[in-house]
Amino acid sequence: MLKASVEILVPFHDVDTMEIAWHGHYVKYFEIARCELLNKLGYNYKQMRDSGYAWPVIDLHIRYPGPATFDQTIIVTATLKEWENRLRIQYEIRDSISKKKLTKGETVQVAVNMETQQMCYESPKVILDIMAELETTQQLATEQVASQQEVKQ
Repeated sequence: MLKASVEILVPFHDVDTMEIAWHGHYVKYFEIARCELLNKLGYNYKQMRDSGYAWPVIDLHIRYPGPATFDQTIIVTATLKEWENRLRIQYEIRDSISKKKLTKGETVQVAVNMETQQMCYESPKVILDIMAELETTQQLATEQVASQQEVKQ
């Protein structure tokens, strides 16, 4: 699965009087990691728009096992779990030092044809082509590593 992680220092303006990050800011942290994931995929929001599709978030779930606090460095990881009919991305927020899980969540995005404003019931060809190329590249890399290991033996 394709993953991307970002490191974020929780700023003072994101916390309440107890120095705990307000629950709504976690969505922003997810978005920062999602943008990194989409850049890594080679299909960021600008490229989505240029391909004729918008990808609005239609579902969001968040669980808060522990708080993020002022001046804490957190690692936010976004993992692409599904792309055939929608983009389903899972998130995890951990403390950068202890690795303790602080938050987990998931978003679902669907393609909307920008010209017709119609929701697509399957992902457009552009994302399927990107994923097929990525899978081929990963498969070739795996085969190359296996080949190198055989040579060493």
